[in-house]
Amino acid sequence: MMDWTKYQLFLAGLMLTTGSLNTLSAKWADMFSAKGCHDGPQHKFTHPFVQAVGMFLGEFSCIAAFYMLLCYDRRRPEPKVNPGQSFNPLLFFPPAMCDMTATSIMYVALNMTSASSFQMLRGAVIIFTGLLSVAFLGRRLLPSQWLGIFITILGLVIVGLADFFSGHKDDTHKLSDVLTGDLLIIMAQIIVSVQMVLEEKIVYKHDVHPLRAVGTEGFFGFFVLSLLLIPMYFIHVGNFSDNPRQVLEDALDAFCQIGHEPLILLALLGNTVSIAFFNFAGISVTKEISATTRMVLDSLRTLVIWVVSLALGWEQFHGLQVLGFLVLLVGTALYNGLHRPLLARIPCCAAMANTEEQEDSPGERERLLGDGSVQAGDQS
Repeated sequence: MMDWTKYQLFLAGLMLTTGSLNTLSAKWADMFSAKGCHDGPQHKFTHPFVQAVGMFLGEFSCIAAFYMLLCYDRRRPEPKVNPGQSFNPLLFFPPAMCDMTATSIMYVALNMTSASSFQMLRGAVIIFTGLLSVAFLGRRLLPSQWLGIFITILGLVIVGLADFFSGHKDDTHKLSDVLTGDLLIIMAQIIVSVQMVLEEKIVYKHDVHPLRAVGTEGFFGFFVLSLLLIPMYFIHVGNFSDNPRQVLEDALDAFCQIGHEPLILLALLGNTVSIAFFNFAGISVTKEISATTRMVLDSLRTLVIWVVSLALGWEQFHGLQVLGFLVLLVGTALYNGLHRPLLARIPCCAAMANTEEQEDSPGERERLLGDGSVQAGDQS
């Protein structure tokens, strides 16, 4: 095992902590009840699009982080940061719209299901990213990656079954809401995979620094979604919405609820700040340690979210979730090549591991998959 420096340990801890806080703070905001703009009864803070705007604000702040990093680096005797080529920011508009759509859907789903299932089901992204990279990027998946995809599908089925059985005993969410939320999360991963394929083509073709890419997408997402809050205020959707006016999004009601319950603002700020630091930490971990380490930390984030949710009493323990998490972990490990170091230690399998390593493309090894976050993986 390699010896990590204090800085590398700090980055790993920062990524794990902020990545976990991102989902937990969003779920915490969903659990508050407060009065709105009128004298009606208290109601749940169900404002997924307002939360998504806050998340994009966090991503947008990565632009400031990029220029601060660049300014600091230029003061060194030998600058190491590559600022990348000049590019048309509008290139990132299509992936930003994918990010905006997927993030909004996932925040709607988070209102319906548990934080742990939300994080586990996001593992479905490797299925669709793998298939789309074959179709549109001309990538050839290795046998271990295909096996990882099939194992991930099995893990998703197990997590879905865990939600189905626990939904009968859950007083917080109705069974129909839980299953709908799970399906929305998986649907959102299809859009996320399109986003990742678009990002990969742009980032590698134009040599864009990841922090700058995340910040550019954050700007478009923040600007467009903020404007969309205006028509959403007037679009009546009936029982689909839980806000008193039954519109797609009532931003004024959200601000009134924050005024009556200031802790909601703390939860929203936690979401905004954590996504910014998570993007920075994730990109730094890839640069300072490896993309493989980033994938391991991202998987551990799911475990942290699950354990904290259980400790806070936000959800009940279910054995099938443990099995589902382990199966998803195996699928993700196979897809990202985490099995190769183990195979290399076995004499009869060393040649197989070396062959896979040679066949794997540099783009695949360095791709920044993974709240969100180029993300960033969990940009959301």
